[in-house]
Amino acid sequence: MLIIFESILPIFLLVILGVALKRTSLINESFWGGLEQFGYFILFPALLFQTLATTDFSSLDSGSVGLVSLLAVGVMTALVIVIWPLLRARGMGGSSYTSVFQTSTRWNGFMALAIAEKLTGQTGLSVIAIIMASIIVPLNLINVGVMVWFSGESRGLKTFVLRIVTNPIIIGALLGVFVNFAGISIYAPVMTAVDLIASASLGLGLVTVGAGLRVADALKPQPSVLMTVVLKLIVFPVVAVAIALAFGLSGEIVVMIALGAAVPTAMNGYVLAKQMGGDADLYAAAATVQTVAAFFTIPVVLYLAAQLAGG
Repeated sequence: MLIIFESILPIFLLVILGVALKRTSLINESFWGGLEQFGYFILFPALLFQTLATTDFSSLDSGSVGLVSLLAVGVMTALVIVIWPLLRARGMGGSSYTSVFQTSTRWNGFMALAIAEKLTGQTGLSVIAIIMASIIVPLNLINVGVMVWFSGESRGLKTFVLRIVTNPIIIGALLGVFVNFAGISIYAPVMTAVDLIASASLGLGLVTVGAGLRVADALKPQPSVLMTVVLKLIVFPVVAVAIALAFGLSGEIVVMIALGAAVPTAMNGYVLAKQMGGDADLYAAAATVQTVAAFFTIPVVLYLAAQLAGG
C-alpha cells in the first residue's frame, strides 16, 4: 500500500503545482489555454502514437483487455442512463445530467498513463494504451450522443461524425495501432522526435490538469458532484475489476484495468460541455472534487485489485 501511495504522490504533486502556478502572476494567463490546446492536439496524441506503435501486443492479452474495457464502459453507460429518471424526478435538468454522465464515464488518460509508468513501467503503459485504443472512439461516440440527446440543442449527423473523425486523440491512437500491425518502420530521427514530445506529455499534462481545477468547488461540493465521485472512483473500478476477473485475467493487467477505471474524469469534457449546451460549471466542480478524492481512493483501489488478482 505504501509503495502504491509513494508511486502516486509525484503525480498529484504535479497537479498541485499546476493549481499553484495558475493562481500566481508568474505565468501569463494566456499561456494556460495554449498549453491545454498543445496537449490536446500534439502531446497526448504523440504519446498514444508512440506507445501503441512500439508496444509488443503479443506479450499482452490485448483482445481480452480491450473487450473488458468496452464492457465496463457499456455497463457504466447503462447504469448512469438508468438513474436518469430518478435524477429528473429530483429536479435535475438535461444539461446538468450530461455533465453527470460525462464525469461518471470519462477518464483522465494523462493521469492513468503517468501512474502506470511509475508503477510498472512499459507493461503498465502498454495496458493503459490498449484500453485507450479500445474505448476512446466508443466513449466519445457515447458522450457526444448523450450531449446531443439531452442538451436540447440540435446537432446534425455531419457534425457528430466530424467531431469523431477529427479528434486528435483518436487519430493518434489509430495511427499508432496501424503502424504497429502493418509493420511500418519509421525513420529513426523522426521517431526520436516523437519520443521527445511524448516524454514531455505526462508532466505537462498533469500540470495542465491542476491548472484547470477550481479549488473553491472542492470545499462545498453539491450532492450531484458527490454522486459522480462515487460512480467514477468507486463503482467504475468495481465494475471493471469484476469483469476482468470474470474473463480470467490476473496480475498486473487487472491492476492496470482497475487504474484506468479509478482515475478521475478528463478535463476535455469541460470543453465539450461548453460547446454543446451542457452544465460546464457542474463539470468543473465534479472534475475538481474527483481529482482531490482520487488521491485517497486510487491507492485503495489498486491495493484491493492487486489482492484480488494475485498481483
